[in-house]
Amino acid sequence: MRRFLPLLVLVVLGAAAFVSLRGYGWHSLARHQGQLLGWVGTHPVLSAALFVAAYVATAALSLPQGALLTVAGGLLFGTVLGCGLTVLGATVGASILLVVVRSAFAEALNRHRGRIPPRLQTRLARDGFSYLLALRLVPLFPFWVVNLAAAVAGIRLRVFVPATLLGIAPASLVFSSIGAGVGGILAQGGTPDLSVLFSAKILWPLLGLAALSLLPVLWRRRPGADG
Repeated sequence: MRRFLPLLVLVVLGAAAFVSLRGYGWHSLARHQGQLLGWVGTHPVLSAALFVAAYVATAALSLPQGALLTVAGGLLFGTVLGCGLTVLGATVGASILLVVVRSAFAEALNRHRGRIPPRLQTRLARDGFSYLLALRLVPLFPFWVVNLAAAVAGIRLRVFVPATLLGIAPASLVFSSIGAGVGGILAQGGTPDLSVLFSAKILWPLLGLAALSLLPVLWRRRPGADG
């Protein structure tokens, strides 16, 4: 039962946060953006730390407010710093979730991995970074689904952290840049158009980066390569 306690805590906190935050969205951010910007200007270090902590909790609890927080980070801290804080918080939160899930379901996961052919296990161990990086770069897979898939596949934490850090940076930069210029739209009662992430000028470069991240896998699988 001790193994399941951290997971139970995450589930309870996640449910409580989901219920508590249901009324918070773009209109709440618009209504309070003046106070938030003023507070960030007065307390830059503390506000950045609190933002990272909020993102850690959002990622660890798999809450749906990730996009809102990323845009808010761009609004409050600017494109570059907002993106950096988002990537840091999301990576730490996702790593916490990975460790908790792996600890709670260690025996079940080990049994599941025992059914994976040894050759495939070898490839996952060798190329896990490339596979995870590609999944992170493509904005079609929910963040929490990729986290759980990594736990099931047995991706090690030392691989999970850098692949997540690098993989979520491009999309986070896009959302942060939207946030940096969204103040006027929110003040007029509008909402930002996040579908730009799926436009051809953004999506195709991300798909290209994902393909590039798989080049080491293809290189090792070329005819005549070892393994």
